[in-house]
Amino acid sequence: MKNYPVGIRSLALNFPRNIRTNDYYRQKYPELVSRSEQKSLARLFSLTDSTPSNEFEQEMMPYLADPFRGAVERRILAPGETSLTLEYGAAREALEAAKLAIEDIDLAIVTSFGTDEVVAGNAAFLVNELGLHCPAWNLNSMCSSGIVAMQTASTLVRAGEYRNILVVTSCAYSRLLDERDTLSWITGDSAAAFVISELKPQQGILSSKIVHSAETCGIFHSEIAEDVQGNLRLFMKTGKGANRVISNTATDFVLRCCEGAATAAKVAIGEIDFFIFNTPTAWFTKFAARVLGINPERTINLYPQYGNIGPVLPLANLYHAALSGKIHENDLVLIYSFGASANATATVMRWGDVALGTADFFEKSSIR
Repeated sequence: MKNYPVGIRSLALNFPRNIRTNDYYRQKYPELVSRSEQKSLARLFSLTDSTPSNEFEQEMMPYLADPFRGAVERRILAPGETSLTLEYGAAREALEAAKLAIEDIDLAIVTSFGTDEVVAGNAAFLVNELGLHCPAWNLNSMCSSGIVAMQTASTLVRAGEYRNILVVTSCAYSRLLDERDTLSWITGDSAAAFVISELKPQQGILSSKIVHSAETCGIFHSEIAEDVQGNLRLFMKTGKGANRVISNTATDFVLRCCEGAATAAKVAIGEIDFFIFNTPTAWFTKFAARVLGINPERTINLYPQYGNIGPVLPLANLYHAALSGKIHENDLVLIYSFGASANATATVMRWGDVALGTADFFEKSSIR
């Protein structure tokens, strides 16, 4: 098998129109804000003992007095918007940026977190909307889905099975969480899409390291409960002792994946030019930088702007790092992502001449 240079050809994002600031929750749920330290979010991100016992808790400390744990804004689906409409917009942007026609895409991999359909994922629905005639797969690895799909797609292109693979990932936490649950205060909705193709020599994905995260099974679970309108819905809830499990395992996952991917790429951590982390908390980049012994200036953190947007997190950070000129062609980039009850993964790539979708989603937004 020829070792083709394979990687990201184009990358695009798409966000809902509505932005919710912290004032939305303060005005609508004042009593809940005042009692927030007894609720889900505080139980999820709080000290397991009276003093910090590890690096994760040490970096979390400055945020414990904030009922929103560092979140400032989050984008939420507006009436008429769905995970599918977000995916469609991101996919169209990625295809246009890559200058590829519908006929050029011969596989679509879709990872939808919080789908519109309970039984099936969005893959078949999305390719139907796009007018694609290629196979379409649903893939799920929780919040690591986008990066696991990236490794899957690059392997298939490198093997010669496909030429151009469209990967689309979305997150619709607003469909999974009751806004009266403080856990919803740090989450948002979004979508990202990228095309995996053959690139210039020496560019593209060099290595990946994936480990299961079975140690975190049970930190989240589903329950049927009444929503604000009194209708029964399936909601995501926080499990008992989730804060202890997350803080006690976070360091090991980062080290195993990042060091493993770097070793497989035959580079040292110090040779990596820029690091992209999924940022499910406001302090995660500082935590990961501390664990890996790198300068935090070699990372990016969009958490205050977007909150936790699940599998789109690392792709949003990657997009903005490229858009703002923090990443340049031929830079070595390491991407790390963690999915609870699924996988933690890291990928090392040499950044190519990646075409970016337009960034007009800011202009289309409205404060709510």
